[in-house]
Amino acid sequence: MNEAVGGYFELELPSGTADLYPEALRFQSARASFYALLCAGRPRKVWMPHYICDSMLGPLSKAGIEVSFYSVNEDFSIKDEINLHPYEWILYVNYFGVCSSRQREILNKFNPEQVVFDHSQAFFVPPFDCLATIYSPRKFFGIPDGGLLITKLHVPEPEEIDEGSIQRSLPLLMRLAGTPESGYADHQAAEKTLEDFRYRRMSALTERLLSSIDYEAARLKRDENFRFLHKALGPHNRLEIDTGDIDGPLCYPFFNDLKGLRAVLIKERVFTPTYWETCLSRVKAESLEYEFVSSLVPIPCDQRYSAKDYGATMRIINCSITSA
Repeated sequence: MNEAVGGYFELELPSGTADLYPEALRFQSARASFYALLCAGRPRKVWMPHYICDSMLGPLSKAGIEVSFYSVNEDFSIKDEINLHPYEWILYVNYFGVCSSRQREILNKFNPEQVVFDHSQAFFVPPFDCLATIYSPRKFFGIPDGGLLITKLHVPEPEEIDEGSIQRSLPLLMRLAGTPESGYADHQAAEKTLEDFRYRRMSALTERLLSSIDYEAARLKRDENFRFLHKALGPHNRLEIDTGDIDGPLCYPFFNDLKGLRAVLIKERVFTPTYWETCLSRVKAESLEYEFVSSLVPIPCDQRYSAKDYGATMRIINCSITSA
């Protein structure tokens, strides 16, 4: 078919920098990437952290693969002793994009050919030499969907292309033209559509949106904001974070025993998510994972903001610390 000439204009998008991961297979979501990997590799069992979203467990159930769980320590290192048998895999999450040193420890301990790294929260951390790395760029940028898979396994590219991106773009446009609140219900509805992880190829719209991003500017701004927040909040953070090991992190994970901090921040329109409430069904009330869900406050540090935007956030946290 001939390329169209003329007609109405499409959405104007700038030309961005080079593709960050040109070798990656492109799917409609990270969980679809994981499902495709499982179908290709067929491990007998996968070791998964308790502290993970249930959406990453669905592909294992669908593929009929056994799961064992492990716990993590306060520095996100693996707490449990794991005897990784042949034909088993272990999946580890680079939590909040601050766990690269933990990943190097894992590769020294286990056969890298059995290690899968979940970089859904660590988009800018390059893949390690391991079995596979999974990325979720929509957690870092305003795109409607998308997942990337880099692996040594032969994973066939899906023939079917995701066709839902247009509908999922509505909350992105509402946020651009209005407020976070105005598009939140539509955002939740869009998220629900991605629960179907039958793997499809990334849509042309999402690919074009990704090609318009200035990745280096986003990475540098995230690093800058993270270091600003850590300088102010590090002394009060139960997590020991090496800022020399960050690379465009997802957020600043502030782990403190302050009661009701997240609720106060949200009331002042500082929106902080909760990761991952669904894991509470798998852990005990006295576990560290339970504490992470109840007390860890992920403070946004993304490329939309700079130090001058954190006035209200710092005021609320400092007041909470003073009155504790």
